[in-house]
Amino acid sequence: MAKAKLGDELSRRERQVMDILFRRGTATVAEVMAELPEPPTYSAVRSILRILHEKGLATHREDGPRYVYLPAVSPLSAREDALKHVVRTFFDGSAEQAVTALLNMSDPELSEADLKRLRETVRKARSGGR
Repeated sequence: MAKAKLGDELSRRERQVMDILFRRGTATVAEVMAELPEPPTYSAVRSILRILHEKGLATHREDGPRYVYLPAVSPLSAREDALKHVVRTFFDGSAEQAVTALLNMSDPELSEADLKRLRETVRKARSGGR
């Protein structure tokens, strides 16, 4: 089973299911169905979870007669994969353009403490200390 990345091609439904697993931490098929917009059938959701398992993105444990699913990738790894995908797709690979867009979306006035933390983060990233 090859380990996929969240930035790899996922169908809309696969992405929705992974979003639910990350948000909840764990979920049964019925719990995933309850949170999906216009949910497909129970067996279709089971198939999506099986595909995510085969892709190495989800895993499961048995809880009596049912499976409880959870993400197989860490939230940090998923976040990095998703951001890399967004930066490549929407900002032509430019971290500067992505950061500028984020800053334009946030409150117009960043506090001095916010600016200080951002400067420190940039300094660490430049020195390779991330």
